[in-house]
Amino acid sequence: MIGKRIAVVAMGALLATCGFVMREVKAQTSGTPQATASATSPRTAEQQFKNIQTLKGIPADQLIPTMQFVTASLGVECEFCHVQGAFEKDDKKTKQTARKMMEMMFEINADSFDRHREVTCYSCHRGSTKPVAIPVVMTEELQNATGGPNMGGPNMPGPRKPEGDAVGKEANAGPTADQLLEKYLRASGGAVAIDKVTSRVMSGTIDVGGKSIPIDIYSKDPDKRISFTHMPGGDSVTAFNGQEGWLGTPGRPMRDMHGGDVDGASIDADLHLAAHLKSMFSEAKVQGTEKIGESETYFVVGQREGKPPIQLYFDQQTGLLVRMMRFGDTALGLLPTQIDYADYRDVDGVKIPFHWTLARPSGRFTIQLSDVKQNVPVDDAKFVKPAAPPEAAKGPTK
Repeated sequence: MIGKRIAVVAMGALLATCGFVMREVKAQTSGTPQATASATSPRTAEQQFKNIQTLKGIPADQLIPTMQFVTASLGVECEFCHVQGAFEKDDKKTKQTARKMMEMMFEINADSFDRHREVTCYSCHRGSTKPVAIPVVMTEELQNATGGPNMGGPNMPGPRKPEGDAVGKEANAGPTADQLLEKYLRASGGAVAIDKVTSRVMSGTIDVGGKSIPIDIYSKDPDKRISFTHMPGGDSVTAFNGQEGWLGTPGRPMRDMHGGDVDGASIDADLHLAAHLKSMFSEAKVQGTEKIGESETYFVVGQREGKPPIQLYFDQQTGLLVRMMRFGDTALGLLPTQIDYADYRDVDGVKIPFHWTLARPSGRFTIQLSDVKQNVPVDDAKFVKPAAPPEAAKGPTK
């Protein structure tokens, strides 16, 4: 019985969350703050957006990541549930059904899993609008991928649980997490050399969908970073100024980062990350070993106060970071971002990856650097957030 309920829940949750896309979010924002929002407490979703029902009480800045979670889980766009240009309307049956399914999902987690978020939209949908109710037959490709007939079992490829999943002796063998973090710091050049870095300017290419596009990245201490991808129609911008982040795409209005995207941007902007990792964690533990490409790695999970954990994979020989897995929290589940680092080179006594691949459920890209300069002048004006166009600042039309 519970299996049927989980399948229905997952479908509805996915349908509901896809309803608020970033390019339309301004159209749903009320023009003036509601009286219930205090000057100090964060606004809730219903205080900032129109016609919020099932997701009442969640922080407003978590609503967009929650919609991204649904998009990734169901493989749909916002119009699947919402009316284009009028997202607050309830005209579509899929949106009405979605609310009921989300409530059922919350109920299952509360009643059957002690309020732990075990069942999510992705539990059944796996990127499809319709959950598969009948087990699939084994194909050669699936057998090669899973190593056996256990479809959906422990052999199925996928990210580890955020908190790790190693057990027994494997989790306790070898060096401690503190020793691995210290080794990474030394391998990266040491605290003295890293602390001397005040800016970094990087040039190279970004490979998206088989197309190679020029990119320039500017970083400045403390915690400022902006990249310019030079598209044929203009620059695509991703920026973080130490407090807030934003993205710009040619032909479309600038949009703010939310939730886990801001957290990730702050990590990427830290020029001294290797020296700061240890202090970021309230606790760090080795969870075993794993082979990534040609590298044998130690798998470390770092717990953070009030934020999802971070998974780190360190090369057993060099001590350098091979992979980072971080998670953005949403009202319905965690959104993973995986970054694989390679081609480390020495620049002014500091080891820097000249090649990295970032992968999310929505897609992936690879950056290959050709030139890196450190401690060069970078104007603070580069990190000033552009003013929003007057149209974007207005409330919805009546």
